[in-house]
Amino acid sequence: MSLEVFLAVLGAAFLHAFWNALIKTGTSRQSSMLLLTLGHAAVGACVAATKPFPMAEAWPWLIGSGLIHMTYQLFLAYAYEHGDLSRVYPIARGAAPMIVTVVGAIFLADQMGPNDYLGVIVLGLGIAIMARGVFASGESRRMLPYAFGSACATAGYSMADGLGARVLGDAVAYVAWLMMLSALFYTPAALALRGTVLLRVPLRAWGIGAIAAGASFGAYAIAVWAMTLAPIALVAALRETSILFAILIGWLVFGEKMDRTKALAATVIVAGVLLTRL
Repeated sequence: MSLEVFLAVLGAAFLHAFWNALIKTGTSRQSSMLLLTLGHAAVGACVAATKPFPMAEAWPWLIGSGLIHMTYQLFLAYAYEHGDLSRVYPIARGAAPMIVTVVGAIFLADQMGPNDYLGVIVLGLGIAIMARGVFASGESRRMLPYAFGSACATAGYSMADGLGARVLGDAVAYVAWLMMLSALFYTPAALALRGTVLLRVPLRAWGIGAIAAGASFGAYAIAVWAMTLAPIALVAALRETSILFAILIGWLVFGEKMDRTKALAATVIVAGVLLTRL
């Protein structure tokens, strides 16, 4: 992985943690996620208008990923209803690169070196230490199935989008169409589950949703672009440095507890990231 791609993915990681923090601030997590999704569609439509229409070969990837993204958004919103940002986020994001690495080693053609695999393993250890807090501190365990469901969906769309963007040949155009399809699938699902009350929110919530949508679009466009230039599993692992940003946001902005376990986990995560750069 080149230094340019490495730094770009780190920037995308910060944006990802940032928009998740915005979702967490909403009074209803599903409302916040719906506003984010509608913002995705608006940004995607503007970008797609400047790009050629996707070729037929790209549509199976776009549609499949759109459905996976819908599942991811539903699980993530439910997880945030039951847990803190600094607990849900590490679990939801952390298991994904482990899944991508195992599946990628079997089915994908990407080549990863020993240090890359070691870095992913160390990164996973740090994430496991972070997630342990849900058992040790008496926090609600109801978040766990939703957080792990979100992780599985993250692994699924990471692989689908890395391959799909390679087929299309334009990462930004791919993400633009993906965001529109994701909104097309998620919106009726969310309204069916919670009703139109999800849309009856203050004007401020719409503004926050728009900001979150812009950050989310930029974060994912960068990540998918990186997946066209570097191994998908390696990019997926490096993206999880967003966990560090989420921990800091949870601590400094939301006043969530920062204990020795979180500090140790953060150190191990950084070590895993550094190993991927050796």
